[in-house]
Amino acid sequence: MWFLYIMSLAATLLQIAFVTVSIAAGLYYMAELVEEYTVVAKKCITWMVIVSETTFIYSLYCGLAFVEDLPWFMITFGLLAQSCHAFILRGFPYVIPLSPAFIVAVMLLIVNHYLAFQYFGNTYFPFSEVLSYFTLCLWMVPFALFVSLSANDNVLPMTNESDNDVLVNYFSRKDKKYGLLSLFSYIKDFVFPNHGKKAF
Repeated sequence: MWFLYIMSLAATLLQIAFVTVSIAAGLYYMAELVEEYTVVAKKCITWMVIVSETTFIYSLYCGLAFVEDLPWFMITFGLLAQSCHAFILRGFPYVIPLSPAFIVAVMLLIVNHYLAFQYFGNTYFPFSEVLSYFTLCLWMVPFALFVSLSANDNVLPMTNESDNDVLVNYFSRKDKKYGLLSLFSYIKDFVFPNHGKKAF
């Protein structure tokens, strides 16, 4: 009996590794698509933020508040976080991680995760219901915005509201790469430092 238990534990670890690699590959592919089709990506993310939030996610939060009796502070912080995502899209594809809207959205995301973990840790719900709350209410729009960070890297220069000089704006942003592809490239260079370099 102990041998089958050890075998199932090894299989579970292997499945977790495969799922992690699959998610990373999917995120990399989505980042490539966002980088290639920035206009379509902006329309999709704008639709997710504006249309799905006002109709779908707000109705989900109302249903959770009235039917499932989730705490009101959890609902309030969730609605504030969802409303904050619209401010990040104003300068798309230039998403500036040090802008006040981005910092507030990240802080609200962390607060929402803390409140959700605290509530679901004290109140029993099946795992599928907890995962559906996290997926639809907390992760859907932030993951789309996270993947769209890679669109900053290869966008043609354009003017900024504060600076009308195209070249100054382009070169001031050129060295700052915050995207998902930059993160994956850094990890690849860290894990395989000599990969791709010729040794002659």
